[in-house]
Amino acid sequence: KMQFIIFSWSSDMIHLDIQRLCLWSAQALEMSVGKVPFLEAVNGSTVMLPCTYSSCIGIRDLYFKWLYNNNGTLQRVCDSTIPTEGVEPHVSVYRERVTFVGMNHNNNISIMLWNITFEDGGQYICFGRNPKEMGRNHSATFNLIVVDELRVVDNTLTIIIASAVGGAIALLMGFMLLKNFAIFVMTKLEEKNKECLVTSSGIDNTENGLSGSKADSKPTPKKK
Repeated sequence: KMQFIIFSWSSDMIHLDIQRLCLWSAQALEMSVGKVPFLEAVNGSTVMLPCTYSSCIGIRDLYFKWLYNNNGTLQRVCDSTIPTEGVEPHVSVYRERVTFVGMNHNNNISIMLWNITFEDGGQYICFGRNPKEMGRNHSATFNLIVVDELRVVDNTLTIIIASAVGGAIALLMGFMLLKNFAIFVMTKLEEKNKECLVTSSGIDNTENGLSGSKADSKPTPKKK
């Protein structure tokens, strides 16, 4: 007799397994401040600090906050809870000259800093926690550098290199043109020498009375 063992999973068990899989995958909750996690801005300007979140199974009551690292002391800049995707959060702001501009479009939770000062420079931390992933949390750091004026990039070395490369190319082109001209002149001289040889050979044949020449040939006298 054959016995069959039937396995059954409830939807909750499947959902739990998916959650566990996401927790071990690289696509679990992740906060990102972009490929370049720093910005150099002029004192008095307005800047945006970018941050987005992603999760392989989505979010539910995602809690996020921005923190400012003030010499080792973390100060809260703003925070909120996003019930689900596409819902605009009601953000609480705790710092002056700060505006939340993410609106949760494309998982965007960026903030804007207005009329920045030197005191605004430093590390800003974007933190998130997703209860749908068993409370998994993640954070990303963005560095803001405030300066009097933007540094002027010294292009002297670049100009020197470009000039040297341009000069080398021009020299190579000039050499190729000179080479082609020399080959052309030598070809013409060879053709002229060949013409002279042919002409000289024709003249010699005429003077020697050879066949094919224009010299008058005398008939051979008949024997009586």
